[in-house]
Amino acid sequence: MAKFITIGERLSTTAPAVNKAFLARDPEPILARAKQQLEAGATYLDVNIGPAEGYGEDLMKWAVQLLQSNFDNVPLALDTSNKAAIEAGISVYNRAKGKPIVNSADAAGRIENIDLAAANDAIVIALCNGEGIAADNDERMGYCQMLLERGMEHGMDVNEDMWFDPLFLVIKGMQDKQMDVLNFIGDLTDMGLKTTGGLSNNSNGMPKHIRPIMDSAMVAMAMMKGMTSAIVNPNDLRLMETIKSCDIIRNETLYADSYLEI
Repeated sequence: MAKFITIGERLSTTAPAVNKAFLARDPEPILARAKQQLEAGATYLDVNIGPAEGYGEDLMKWAVQLLQSNFDNVPLALDTSNKAAIEAGISVYNRAKGKPIVNSADAAGRIENIDLAAANDAIVIALCNGEGIAADNDERMGYCQMLLERGMEHGMDVNEDMWFDPLFLVIKGMQDKQMDVLNFIGDLTDMGLKTTGGLSNNSNGMPKHIRPIMDSAMVAMAMMKGMTSAIVNPNDLRLMETIKSCDIIRNETLYADSYLEI
């Protein structure tokens, strides 16, 4: 294992302020949110520009250059359904602090994003689902094998450059599926594969004061199963404290009384 990798989720067009700033090419709101996340301990920043049809290439280039020039070549996850925009972002990406992440491929319509990542020596987040959510771990593993084979066909280092996403499920309504997801993370860990995923999916629909509690419990249990990364809200202090504490317990970080400030 290694120190847990956090991918900050707060640069997304789903937030109206971010969407407005992206469309206007207004750097200030973007830089403010990026700074907040990095100071809170994010390793990567996810840059979600939405479909951005017709202007995605220009926008992704602008966002990559803006963030990397202001934050010492911070590593980024390029998050869009627009493949040309991902390639445009990679074309101006500085790899000094890590490869770009392509977010994301699946075992259905987006499987070609594995080819894109392989061609550009990038990491890819590979969702273990097809057209719909997998019914059980046998189906998840079937999708995982399809994705693995595609990566190997294109010469990827699948143990390093493919990060598998089991797809966290909403607890409200799918409470009985949570241990399946966690056990699947354990199965992937046993195969020597890396894992990531949108952690806060599990607490969707819960009251605001409950979500940090549930997300923290989920990340601790996932890390116990060997999870290597998650897409998170770094401004959730309880969550980040839990991740840092789990890294201490997993012996991935040397303990010091000041470990929460590092």
